[in-house]
Amino acid sequence: MGYVEELRGIIGTRPVNFVATTVVVVNETGEILLQKRSEPFGAWGLPGGQIELGESTEDAGKREIFEETGLVIENLKLVDVFSGSDNFVRLKNGDEYYVVLVAYYTKNFSGYLKADGIETLECGFFDINHIPDNTLERHKRVINRYLEVTKNN
Repeated sequence: MGYVEELRGIIGTRPVNFVATTVVVVNETGEILLQKRSEPFGAWGLPGGQIELGESTEDAGKREIFEETGLVIENLKLVDVFSGSDNFVRLKNGDEYYVVLVAYYTKNFSGYLKADGIETLECGFFDINHIPDNTLERHKRVINRYLEVTKNN
């Protein structure tokens, strides 16, 4: 049982703050990696997830990307930190939380892309100007900020 499950066993579904990380993984043609998520079902978003106790946000990003997509990532660079009421999440099981989302980007990855079939139903690289309409709003904000941060690079 992980940290989140243990905490939920104590507090139930009440709102809580969680720290999570996400990574904009960029391929050699400038496309970004997106995942079709199991929660909310069928929505597209950036891969990532909550950090475990004592884990750095960078290590959590590397772990989550590997678990969800099979890719090994390196050389993470900070995009920004996102927080506030725009990052409220209510899961289908009733759990509620506000995400403090630490977003990174990288162009350094290896391995073979493979959806885990649990959190990630499908994954692939998308033209940054043609992402799916049902991409999570909070992840669209991350993508837009990534574009701002890297526009002169």
